[in-house]
Amino acid sequence: MIRNIVIAGYKKTVTYLAGTLILFFFMTSVSVADYTYINISNPFLRKVPIAIPVFKNLSENSVDARISRQAADMLSDALEFTGYFKMLDRGAFLIKPEGPAIKMPEINFQNWTAVGSELLITGGYSMHGNQLEIELRLFDTFKEKLLVGKRYKGIKKGQRKMIHRFCSEVIFKLTGERGLFNSKIAFVSTGTGNKEIYACEFDGYHPEQMTRTKHITLSPAWSSDNKWIAYTSFLNGKPDLFIRNLRQKRGAIVARKGINATPAWVPGQFALAATLSFSGDQEIYLLTGSGKIIKRLTNSRGIDVSPSFSPDGKQMAFVSQRGGTPQIYIKHLETGQVTRLTFEGRYNTQPSWSPAGDKIAYSAMGNGHINIMVIGTDGQGLMQITHDAGNNESPTWSPDASMIAFSSTREGLSRIYVMTAYGTDQRRLLTLPGEQSNPQWSSIIANN
Repeated sequence: MIRNIVIAGYKKTVTYLAGTLILFFFMTSVSVADYTYINISNPFLRKVPIAIPVFKNLSENSVDARISRQAADMLSDALEFTGYFKMLDRGAFLIKPEGPAIKMPEINFQNWTAVGSELLITGGYSMHGNQLEIELRLFDTFKEKLLVGKRYKGIKKGQRKMIHRFCSEVIFKLTGERGLFNSKIAFVSTGTGNKEIYACEFDGYHPEQMTRTKHITLSPAWSSDNKWIAYTSFLNGKPDLFIRNLRQKRGAIVARKGINATPAWVPGQFALAATLSFSGDQEIYLLTGSGKIIKRLTNSRGIDVSPSFSPDGKQMAFVSQRGGTPQIYIKHLETGQVTRLTFEGRYNTQPSWSPAGDKIAYSAMGNGHINIMVIGTDGQGLMQITHDAGNNESPTWSPDASMIAFSSTREGLSRIYVMTAYGTDQRRLLTLPGEQSNPQWSSIIANN
């Protein structure tokens, strides 16, 4: 239910969400920045200094004081994850930590510019029983201008969701993109002694096991609405394709003779491509979401595997040996035209098409190592973004195309790592028992 109300002289929209979270807008400026604060296409991105003081208790009575620092730390960690920001040390702030001003005109912006802050986020919270209300504001300290202001209300355990919603608003204001905060990463882990599929939130938080086949399970792939996942499993003694609804106990199995593997969903459609070998050669077929063959997409003497679609679904990158060695090709699905994309190196695999549409990341073997490469869809601008630190494989783009997750053996066991789209800020996503590999980033998950 959505209602229009008036707050402090401004007509605003109040959205009442199903469940525990209520969100409404207040004191916000225009929805798009007057100019882009962060140029996400710049490979030499300068990190923007930002200050995030502890949150102010707005309750009349004493409440859980831990929220003040926990919520501010959660906000700092989420924004720092993006690689866009330099978080300023709270110990250097020229304010009283127990009672920071959180709104204009009480804020003395000179206190913030003096410590090098270009952006400032202030927060206030109050508790009423189990209900938590948070006010959050983003300021440009030099212009002394409010950029974004939001208030969120819900149960206390919904704090993380509230914080990440505001992070999405911040990134949208500064870059024009919604960010990655409401997305997940599926991956393969051997923690149970078998290769099973797990999923975690964008920053590695709350990993959970998704399959319990007790057999080899590989190649997770999210549908674009995140309601379905497809994967390959040896549950029946050979590689079959499983298509599963994540909320309902239904799905399909593609168990044709031979190999049924490497699924990839068509953006915006209940259809997917996969590698099947029932005809003898490994070729890529287009399937319905229920596993029925629509048509054959490749037809060559060499093996064709690992499809990845452009964001509009009109083109498909894939790996083929038709030229003698594994290389990446692009097929224009409307015309049927196939062009070779990669020429440098003799072993290029695992293409992943950027959600921005202009680049493809892939794995390349050379000099005894496997590394992640990025190339323009026109074949220009080839760039190596990992450099001989173990084997680096299975690149997958964040939904805003700002980051890439991948698996690496740089610390011995295979783990999942993340980095910016230009290879900076490489760090491990999470550590679990066993080994982790084969990550696949979801699109933005719609709010419940």
